[in-house]
Amino acid sequence: MNIQVKDILKICDAKLIFGNPEEICENFSKDTREINVGDVYIGIKGEKFDGSSLFEKALENGAKVCILEHTEIKENIEEKYKDRTIIEVENSIEALQNIAKFKRSMYNIPVIAVTGSVGKTSTKDILASVISKKYKVLKTEGNLNNHIGLPLTILKLKDHEALVVEMGMNALGEIRTLTNIAKPTISVITNVGTSHIGNLGSRENILKAKLEILDGMDKLGILVINNDNDMLNYWNKTNTTYRVTTFGIENVSNINATEVRLGEYSSKFVAEVEDEELNVEVLVGGKHFVYNSLCAIAVGKLLNIDNQDILKGIKEFELTKNRMDVKKNRDNITIINDCYNANYDSVRAAIEYLSKMNVKRKIAVLGDMLELGTYSKDLHEKVGEEVVKNKIDILITVGEEAKNTVKKSIELGMNKENIYHFDTNEQAIKILKEILKPEDAVLVKASNAMHFNKIVEEIK
Repeated sequence: MNIQVKDILKICDAKLIFGNPEEICENFSKDTREINVGDVYIGIKGEKFDGSSLFEKALENGAKVCILEHTEIKENIEEKYKDRTIIEVENSIEALQNIAKFKRSMYNIPVIAVTGSVGKTSTKDILASVISKKYKVLKTEGNLNNHIGLPLTILKLKDHEALVVEMGMNALGEIRTLTNIAKPTISVITNVGTSHIGNLGSRENILKAKLEILDGMDKLGILVINNDNDMLNYWNKTNTTYRVTTFGIENVSNINATEVRLGEYSSKFVAEVEDEELNVEVLVGGKHFVYNSLCAIAVGKLLNIDNQDILKGIKEFELTKNRMDVKKNRDNITIINDCYNANYDSVRAAIEYLSKMNVKRKIAVLGDMLELGTYSKDLHEKVGEEVVKNKIDILITVGEEAKNTVKKSIELGMNKENIYHFDTNEQAIKILKEILKPEDAVLVKASNAMHFNKIVEEIK
């Protein structure tokens, strides 16, 4: 199923500057450094960067088609690249999205879309692992879950039989755009928490933003939700429009976990599905991965995947880098690398995981959680409550907002001698190298902009 230049001209209302309208467009890229011979280059134009201005580099590297936004083409370009094609569009991002939407329309396959305040990427990973036991799966790589990353993922469709995409957002309307490109047949909402509450103003608005995923879903599609999340549970009680499958531990759901046994590096539980009981093992510790596994079972059953294949997919799944990556270094120190991003819900889950580890000392290295607006002080203080409640031995923080975590921890009785606050990552690294001992466990977590991966690199 191929897209031709003439298709792009039509769906984007574009102008052919020169070239062959019959040319087939197969592999798309927005990065001149990653262009291979025969690729299609899309010159993304944003507020601070104009990829269209770099089209000559793309041509030099072998691009056969360039899709550009309002870019001057020198007279010698057509003569120099006679066998190439250049298309001009009004808006490069909209063009990318329209081409992806067209590509999606060519496939009659299961499309599973995942959103939520916490756990989107890990849920996407485990779903793809389970679904791959029956179908050839394309999934979102890393966290390419926005208005550019999602279309680029869809444009990688070739002979795939299923698609699993992650949808992120910072504001209302963004998921609506993504879902109307991806047109999911199954939608997943992992939870509704506090991520981006500074932009959206309330959890009610966060719920509203997540539910936008339904706008593009097939009318016969099914929404899969975490029934233990208060916001989703309440919404579903009044839902009369959409078909819903629920999973949970605390609340009675379509798929429930019982006999949950949480371990440091794995968890086991019994999944009750209608009149069946499945003995499940997930090789990542933490209660949130029990929820991820329940979600995978729910989707697996909807796709009529065999029980044994579902269980195998759960057991074999691999996490995307920097997300709950638990390893021991050469000094027998356990490092929990969860530094890709942070909000209150994910920090709380990570602290709970650390608290259950059988180690000599539990050390939490926490940084600022960003995009919380007027809620920032309160939520950083709540992190301090979790630190004390979970009896963390040593707290190390970095950043202005994290001072509120320190203050609350002291107020609740944590010994000041076991608390360190710094302005820079380098200072945190220095103290860690001084105090770390064999059989310690260290959690490293903050918003991505805090660059805590540097801390992990220094102590791993």
